[in-house]
Amino acid sequence: MTPGGSTYGEIMESRNVDYFIEPEIVEYRRSPRRKFSTLNDAKRGIASNTAVHELLECPVCMDVMYPPIHQCPNGHTLCSKCQAKVRCCPICRHELGNIRCLALERVAESLELPCRYQILGCQDIFPYQSRLRHEQKCTFRPYSCPYAGAECPVTGDIPFLVAHLKSDHKVDMHDGCTFNHRYVKSNPHDVENATWMLTVFNCYGYQFCLHFEAFNLGTAPVYMAFIRFMGDDHEARKFSYSLEVGANGRKLTWQGVPRSIRDSHTKVRDSMDGLIIQRNMALFFSGGNRQELKLKVAGRIWKEQA
Repeated sequence: MTPGGSTYGEIMESRNVDYFIEPEIVEYRRSPRRKFSTLNDAKRGIASNTAVHELLECPVCMDVMYPPIHQCPNGHTLCSKCQAKVRCCPICRHELGNIRCLALERVAESLELPCRYQILGCQDIFPYQSRLRHEQKCTFRPYSCPYAGAECPVTGDIPFLVAHLKSDHKVDMHDGCTFNHRYVKSNPHDVENATWMLTVFNCYGYQFCLHFEAFNLGTAPVYMAFIRFMGDDHEARKFSYSLEVGANGRKLTWQGVPRSIRDSHTKVRDSMDGLIIQRNMALFFSGGNRQELKLKVAGRIWKEQA
């Protein structure tokens, strides 16, 4: 499956230009449009100096440079990440050493910069050193595609990802807050190759992802079901959900709080935050000759009272 393009993804084009780059190809590009917002004096204080901001733009990756900032003997600067990948200056081709541009670092530390997600709605500005810490937690930052089975690199807002899951991953979409799904696998003993599944529910105006997969917990083969919320954690905590599997007068139940898709699929799975079913129990619930998995997972989602 080839993931669909995202308007929120960052795209780096490649060209065959020799800059003696190692260990991976890095390209020098001039930005087609240099965009640095002028801050509102009445609301944000002194307006940022666009020319200084342009000096802080790395000529290789086009990102803002943070200390340590490096330079070639002729004074051309680049960020530390790109400095580790190239052997010569991308502007004058002079061999790079390990020279720090301390003057530009001091200038940079005195600036306040807008969040990189300003185009997505964040209007905050931060001292130079605080910007990175904010961006790691910014509520406007794009979400990662929750379809972890394909290690999908697509990012975007929730409406975009819902459309992406439906069109590119062919994920089942259902309306409602209750569900009753049956998972069938002809060879349940082949845990390593068991295909995990994802279903999305539209409920209370939000989207919830039901995950089901098989893996080895230590040496014990298990199945696991859990729900993730397509939004931030503070919104996810407003909801609860329950899951149930059973047959022959027996059942296993789980009640929990959906995890935000800010937490990766692997993180939720490894924390055991969901309904875990040992393979022998799953086969017992499946009935028959225990040679085929036929497991019914029922559940519901509800909103907690404020």
